[in-house]
Amino acid sequence: MTSSPPLSIAPMMERTDRHYRWMMRLLTRRTLLYTEMVVANAILNGDREHLLGFDPAEGPLALQLGGDSPADLAVCARIAEDMGYAEVNLNVGCPSDRVAAGHFGVCLMARPAQVADCVAAMRAACGLPITVKHRIGFDQIDAYDDMLRFVDTVAAAGCARFTVHARKAWLQGLSPKENREIPPLRPAEVWRLKAERPHLQVEINGGITTLDEVATHLQQVDAVMIGRAAWDRPLLFARADSRIFGAPDPAPTLRQLGAAMGAQAERWAAARPRNRRAHALKPLLNLPTGLPGARRFRQVLTTEGLIEAARPDALPRALAALEAAGADMDAPVTQFAI
Repeated sequence: MTSSPPLSIAPMMERTDRHYRWMMRLLTRRTLLYTEMVVANAILNGDREHLLGFDPAEGPLALQLGGDSPADLAVCARIAEDMGYAEVNLNVGCPSDRVAAGHFGVCLMARPAQVADCVAAMRAACGLPITVKHRIGFDQIDAYDDMLRFVDTVAAAGCARFTVHARKAWLQGLSPKENREIPPLRPAEVWRLKAERPHLQVEINGGITTLDEVATHLQQVDAVMIGRAAWDRPLLFARADSRIFGAPDPAPTLRQLGAAMGAQAERWAAARPRNRRAHALKPLLNLPTGLPGARRFRQVLTTEGLIEAARPDALPRALAALEAAGADMDAPVTQFAI
């Protein structure tokens, strides 16, 4: 059995796009990254390069799929392997109305045999690890034994890892955002799953915001996935390689990060005129969180860079505001790790 990477960044819609992933690779070489969820039907009928294309520098990278058709998911898994992805993950956790209307996401927890068929079909179609991300439950299907039956059924089909969001979901009455915040966290149930199924790879997700918390969870489970904190505070990962993987940190400076992201944005704008420079700059918004001048940095970048006709000098101007406020632009970012 292949060991799970001990740390990953969760797939997040409108967050973990290729620009964000490229930035995070400047901060951590080892953390497993994910795409946004991509619906299988979109891959089969849409612009494949737009949906799935990525820079090799983003690896290791996992593709998260949404869907419930074993045949369609199998084709997508084969495509993912051909394109160089490191893993295929099936979304069995999203509580949005649109996803539920498509009969996938967290509602699939009520159909473990269907999920098992999907996993088996993807495994037969490619040689990549096939993993599942799910909740501890949803609506009235939320007892520990319900989750255990789901996991046992899917494990029998060869799922390589279970990433468990330690909150249940409510399909009626709560928005996707509220489902990330209101249902209480129940991490002990994820720890119990690993204790009772030690042969399975188990990863915990939900409400984890520091590397100290990661280290605590790693005493109980195989891996930890960080979601919103990875978007809100990217510098959280500046020491991830040394703290979690025992490897050297990339340790660029803020000035080097800014220069690298600026150059990437210009390459993107030049090569793809329909894809605005703003798309490549958006992941930088929260980079200086906690540093002097962070608020002014965001103001400049938002008003001058994250618009349709983004100014080419928006990022240099935002970085200059950060430096003027006293941020040390030439110190390794490990100094600012939160």
